[in-house]
Amino acid sequence: MQYEEMGNMTGKTMMLLPGTCCDWQMNFEKVIPYLSEKYHLICVNYDGFDGSNEIFPDMITVTEKIEKYIIENHCGKLDGAIGSSLGSSFVGQLVQRKNVHIDHAIFGSPDLDQSGKVSAYLQSKLVVPLLTSVTKSEKKRNRTKEKLKSFFLMDEETAEKFVAGFSRFNPVSIKNEYYTDLLTHLDNDINVEHTIPHFIYANKMGEKYLKRYKKYFHNPDIREFNMQHEQWVFSGEEYSIPVLKAIDEFMEMPV
Repeated sequence: MQYEEMGNMTGKTMMLLPGTCCDWQMNFEKVIPYLSEKYHLICVNYDGFDGSNEIFPDMITVTEKIEKYIIENHCGKLDGAIGSSLGSSFVGQLVQRKNVHIDHAIFGSPDLDQSGKVSAYLQSKLVVPLLTSVTKSEKKRNRTKEKLKSFFLMDEETAEKFVAGFSRFNPVSIKNEYYTDLLTHLDNDINVEHTIPHFIYANKMGEKYLKRYKKYFHNPDIREFNMQHEQWVFSGEEYSIPVLKAIDEFMEMPV
C-alpha cells in the first residue's frame, strides 16, 4: 500500500481512493491541483497498484489496511474521503464498519454493483480478459482509446495514460480487485451519527443507480450532474469545476 500526503497541510483532511485498474496519479490527476489548494490530501494506492510486487488480495483486507493507516496517522478520523468508482466501495465500507470516522463520505458517481459468488465469477471471467488484453495489439489499444475519448470525452493524452495503466498492473491484481468488489456488500439504510453520505449522481448512468444510493444510505445528500460515470475526473473543466464546487459545499456542511 502507498499513501502520499500533500496539498494544504493545514486544511481539512481528505482521502482520495481511486477506482478499478487505477492509481491515484491517473485517477485524480486533473482535479488534484484544485483540491490541493484547500485540503490536506491523503492519496492512496492499493496493493498491486502501488508500483510494488504485491498482489491485490481482496477488498476487506485492503479496507483493514486503510483503517489501520487512518488510526495510526490521523487518530482514526478524517474530515472527508472521496471514492472514484470502485474507490466508493472503500468509502462505504469505512463508514459501515465504524472502525474509523469520516465526517463527509463522498461517492463519486459510483455503480456500487454487488452480486453473489457465481455471478461475480462469471462477470470477472468476461470483463477481466477484456481489461487485460487491450494493450496486446495496436488495434485493440487504439479502439479502446477511441471508446474512452467518446464515452468520457477524454483528451488523447488522458486516454493514452488510462490504456497504458492496464499494462502496468498485474492481471491477478486486476482480477482480484474486480471480483472481490462485487462480493463486498453494503448494508441497506446505513446511518452513522455525524457522518454525511454525499453522492455525485451522473444522471447519464440511469436512475437505477440513484435508487441504489438511496437504498444503501439513510437520507443521502445527492447532487445531480448531466454527465457519464466518473466523467468529472477524466474530462475537462466543464464537468470537473461544478463537481469540485459541490465538494467544497459538502465539506462545509455541519455534521
